[in-house]
Amino acid sequence: MDITPHHTRKDHSMTPHSSVCGCDTQNCEKASIAEAKVSSKVKINSHDPSHYPLTQDNQSICRRYQDREKRFLSRHGCPSSVSGPRLRAENECSIRTPFQLDRDRIVYSNAFRRLKHKTQVFLSPLGDHYRTRLTHTLEVSEIARNITRAMRFNEDLAEAIALGHDLGHTPFGHGGETALKEIYSRHFSHNAQSLRVVDKLEKRGEGLNLTYQVRDGILKHSKGFGEIMPSTPGTTATTVEGKIVRIADIIAYLNHDLDDALRSKVITAGEIPCICKKVLGCTHSERARSMMQDLINNSSEKNGKFFLYMGEPTFTAMTILRQFLYNNVYRSPSVHQEFIKAKKVLIELYNYFMNDVDSLQTELEKMEMAPWEPSKNTLERSVCDIIASMTDRYALELYTKLFFPRPRV
Repeated sequence: MDITPHHTRKDHSMTPHSSVCGCDTQNCEKASIAEAKVSSKVKINSHDPSHYPLTQDNQSICRRYQDREKRFLSRHGCPSSVSGPRLRAENECSIRTPFQLDRDRIVYSNAFRRLKHKTQVFLSPLGDHYRTRLTHTLEVSEIARNITRAMRFNEDLAEAIALGHDLGHTPFGHGGETALKEIYSRHFSHNAQSLRVVDKLEKRGEGLNLTYQVRDGILKHSKGFGEIMPSTPGTTATTVEGKIVRIADIIAYLNHDLDDALRSKVITAGEIPCICKKVLGCTHSERARSMMQDLINNSSEKNGKFFLYMGEPTFTAMTILRQFLYNNVYRSPSVHQEFIKAKKVLIELYNYFMNDVDSLQTELEKMEMAPWEPSKNTLERSVCDIIASMTDRYALELYTKLFFPRPRV
């Protein structure tokens, strides 16, 4: 999927920094310095705060932070001063860097708020301590920030990608995703849907107009049950920060899904593979620290590029733990049976909206999404959008309203 804005594809002077990040670092640094020189309205002395006229130069706060980034970030990091183009050109924010602005737009979006009522593993959990899609997102963000900070990469970029990576996730977790694969398209994926949310669905179709690097990281964060650290070109983000978010996502769900499975008694501590406890640790904090520290300590530059590595013992333990969770938690009878029921709910709602366009338009309006327009989308595409955007409880309440009999009183 090419996510480069149409208005910049032929203009090589606006090639996103992420497309060269990690490949030709000298050019990246030269581009950063050149852009800063061109865009600066005043001569800035980074050691003298008086050279930042906060009341006269409305860009000075943002540029002061960007100057700080250039002094602090690794040469393989992605400074916000050379952030890639947005889908629509817009004026810079006077206070926030482009990546900070992206982060805030995501946090203030409707799709982000809906994550609090979307399943992580256990459907609509009544227990207060089970993870939801929102708490998962926050944990991914924290892990990604810790790693990028330790290795001097762009923390704001990693945070923005992490906070937006699951905006397109379906209700009922991966059970909902499976339902849409069956009834809408076998190519449906929550990571592509997340990109669609920020590009075309939020703000009644206007979208959030995010930077290239954040959009690229959102699209390429998912790995399913594929390789934890794939080497195939094009399968991972173009920035190191985006690649870190992908690994942070795995670290987060391996840790908290195991925690929730123990809490729900789907598994017992004695069933966890011994190698996982020996290498990663026996508690949530021990496992998180082990995986993050191993990634930080083993990642390095090679032939001018920066590569993320893990030591063989840690990588093996993570792989075994993931297989254990798939076999004993995600596919366990108690969890899988609920996903089958949830899939039936979504399939029936999908068929209902396919046959009642007026109801579809009503629900799209309620969610403050763009109405269905035949000239822009197929009916199937818009129905898929509304289904994927629902929370667990919204889908269940709507299903009850539409298909359960209501006796007269």
